[in-house]
Amino acid sequence: QASSAARVAPPLPPPYFGPPCTSHRWVVHAPSSPLTELAGSCAIMALKIFEIDPTLQGVQGQIWDRVNGYKWWKEELEAKEGGIAKFAEGYKIFGFNRAEGGFTFREWLPNAKQVFLAGDFNEWHNSTPLENEGFGRWCVFLPDNKDGSPMLSHPCQLKVRIETNDGEWIERVPAWTKLAWQDHTTNLFNGVFWEPPAADRYAFRHPRPAKPENLKIYEAHVGMGSCEPKVATYADFARDVLPRIKRMGYNCV
Repeated sequence: QASSAARVAPPLPPPYFGPPCTSHRWVVHAPSSPLTELAGSCAIMALKIFEIDPTLQGVQGQIWDRVNGYKWWKEELEAKEGGIAKFAEGYKIFGFNRAEGGFTFREWLPNAKQVFLAGDFNEWHNSTPLENEGFGRWCVFLPDNKDGSPMLSHPCQLKVRIETNDGEWIERVPAWTKLAWQDHTTNLFNGVFWEPPAADRYAFRHPRPAKPENLKIYEAHVGMGSCEPKVATYADFARDVLPRIKRMGYNCV
């Protein structure tokens, strides 16, 4: 029989304003009884973290918001995208990807009414429309030239031109672009179709490191990784910061 402490439910976390809780049952542990379930579609659950750090009691609502949001999106991605790991490989779907006879360009623009790919290749005209594939995805196939070369020449500058559902026209650098160049006359950036010939591609000189059993991650910001008042370079980072990261036992940057 559950103790009286188990029958008195603690207050619910503040309202969660994300997607509704429909499939998760929260439970509360009685201090001196077996696990006691509370009725209802969304009952109450205690997280061990609140016992470890009582100072978090005051922000339970924010923490539950994140827990609920994570669970909801995890289920959404598993149902619609094949899981988090597959969703993380968006670069295989979005941006420019080689297909038979050309390149496929795809962008995620859920608030778009119509979309065009504009750049050097079409003199920045709205002559290359993307088709709405649903679920916020827009796509266009760019067939190769008769000689087998890409329709877009390397390194062609481009942008995505969008009419939103509100009727506003905006331009954006493609989210999955490999490279962006700044126009120093306007300080704005353009995406770049970066597909250099095989002879000009960098060839890795060292084998890929073995996958570690567990990750110890060091978060690094290359430009800020200097004691000097400057924007640090990758060369600075490789010389000054990477050896320190390795020496401290981290295996992921």
